[in-house]
Amino acid sequence: VLCGFFSSKRNLLFQVLNEKKLQEVDSLWKEFETPEKANKIVKLKHFEKFQDTTEALAASTALVEGKLSKNLKKILKKIVAKDAHEQLAVADAKLGGVIKDKLNLSCIHSPMVTELMRGIRSQIEGLITGLPSREMAAMCLGLAHSLSRYKLKFSPDKVDTMIIQAISLLDDLDKELNNYIMRCREWYGWHFPELGKIITDNLTYCKCVRKVGDRSNFAASDVSDILPEEIEEDVKAAAEISMGTEVSEEDINNIIHLCDQVIEISEYRTQLYDYLKNRMMAIAPNLTVMVGELVGARLIAHAGSLLNLAKHPASTVQLLGAEKALFRALKTKRDTPKFGLIYHASLVGQTNTKNKGKISRMLAAKTALTIRYDALGENTNAEMGAENRLKVETRLRLLEERGIRRISGTGKALARTDKYQNKSEVKIFDPSGDSTLPAVSKKRKIQEVEEQDTEVPVKSKKFKAEMK
Repeated sequence: VLCGFFSSKRNLLFQVLNEKKLQEVDSLWKEFETPEKANKIVKLKHFEKFQDTTEALAASTALVEGKLSKNLKKILKKIVAKDAHEQLAVADAKLGGVIKDKLNLSCIHSPMVTELMRGIRSQIEGLITGLPSREMAAMCLGLAHSLSRYKLKFSPDKVDTMIIQAISLLDDLDKELNNYIMRCREWYGWHFPELGKIITDNLTYCKCVRKVGDRSNFAASDVSDILPEEIEEDVKAAAEISMGTEVSEEDINNIIHLCDQVIEISEYRTQLYDYLKNRMMAIAPNLTVMVGELVGARLIAHAGSLLNLAKHPASTVQLLGAEKALFRALKTKRDTPKFGLIYHASLVGQTNTKNKGKISRMLAAKTALTIRYDALGENTNAEMGAENRLKVETRLRLLEERGIRRISGTGKALARTDKYQNKSEVKIFDPSGDSTLPAVSKKRKIQEVEEQDTEVPVKSKKFKAEMK
């Protein structure tokens, strides 16, 4: 049995000397307690050093991905030419399958091989002569750093990190912005309480306060670039008869500084939203078309990455974000939730309450398809997302019009609905209810009519006889 061991600066091949010892897997570690014992089990058969770190990095990357590098292929071809009858012990079953397919070399993979590799790794310095331990440690550290940088540079998930951080920051900005605006309205409301009812937009309110300051300045100030003419006149009229308290100039300055913060954060939030929209259209265009950039980014952030989200089934995508409600419903044996984060999608929002569950289920199914297409597909267009969105919109229209397709044994047919006609609510009196006589049906059977015809002459004869 040959054992292939691939280290940081070399390709190594060991020959197993005592194969009987390998059968005892549980006690195999005892044979590698010392270098002397290890040399009795295996011996170095082939040694090939890498030329530089780049070559070692390429070989290590190929091994991690389960591929066969060029240098390793050359070495194994020599083995096939010399020792074709030998078996090759490999720690990676996927790599063993590739070697067997390409070189027709018998490979084995078992717990025994794992223990053997562990033993060789622990006594590698004793099995290879003429290599200082300090130099080997430096080689391993250099290759580990290079491999980590390579993985980070070419990781397909690294772009998801930008989306996750951006949507998290966007949510944090919304919370802080709401707190700042609430504080600003409450603070300035002591001085000019009527302004909050006239100006409902928060950003416009802060811009107006920053430009004017004290309410006594509204009469002489021109805020036409911020407010429409009608609202500007209302504000100036309210400033003259305001019931607010007087504040000092220092208080006004602090309120203005707070308004500056609100305006700056609002501008940065708009910039961040544009960045998130562009990033989502570049990474997951079909998902963005289906549910929007905000809902799509929150789904990716909740799952951890786009690839993790692609592994979720449609039922999980539908309930992402509602895990707490789901487990509470399962625990109390009540109805489970119908939607999670997907509830904020525009298609679910424009549906009436009765059909929200049906549309969210269908939207989750189509969204799961678009996520997998974005994560694993090669095309970067949004045609699939547009097609699936059109299907969901058609289904929504059918539900709203009550034209639901029913599947029968023979095929599909539309359920027909009667045309609506406005009927009069005026009721007409029915005189048939006034009669106290028992109702007799007008339709009589032919047999009853014949019986009556035969009975009439008999009665007349009897009556004549009695008269005589």
